Amino acid sequence: MPQKVVVIYSGGMDSYTVLHKAIADGHDVYALSFNYGQRHVKELECAAQVCRELGINHKVVDISAINQLLAGSSLTDNIEVPEGHYEAENMKSTIVPNRNMILISLAVGYADSIKAKAVYYGAHSGDHFIYPDCRPEFVEKMNAVCQIANYDPIDIVSPYLHESKIEILRDGLAMGLDYSKTWTCYNGRELACGKCGACQERLEAFALNKAKDPLPYE
Repeated sequence: MPQKVVVIYSGGMDSYTVLHKAIADGHDVYALSFNYGQRHVKELECAAQVCRELGINHKVVDISAINQLLAGSSLTDNIEVPEGHYEAENMKSTIVPNRNMILISLAVGYADSIKAKAVYYGAHSGDHFIYPDCRPEFVEKMNAVCQIANYDPIDIVSPYLHESKIEILRDGLAMGLDYSKTWTCYNGRELACGKCGACQERLEAFALNKAKDPLPYE
């Protein structure tokens, strides 16, 4: 029997790959997206469209009220999005305090309510320098907590935790995925900027895989 799982699905290329990996592994996937007050909703629009096309259950939950508590991120506040390489020190301004712990906790509650066995999310090794809540030790501790937080244990699964965005893209291309159905840019303009850390990391991943990014850029 297929195992029911929840995938935290932002609409970006990492979670898009994780979503398809869970499907390819034969799981019964329930996608969960969050509006946490991010600068734009282009990723969420991509997520909704993909889930419609795949015919999978998809919930988009508005938790933007939490921004009354979580200040100081260029992804949610009126702070200029930094440009430059993804691992530059200035990219720390894109941290949303405690975001993944909050999102995972909500996803675990959802998983328990629908009797799902696991929550998937797309942390990867390229995030480790900047984002504490994408590091292996965080995932390990969250997994330990989620084994005992409810009567039924919920596994926290990050299939690309020790792999880079380059390797994630390589896996997705091998699955035949169409990355024009994703959005990565931190800015919410009509075209991707190509200059922010997220865009630069994405473009580097395509270049190193000798593939062309299907998204248009400014």
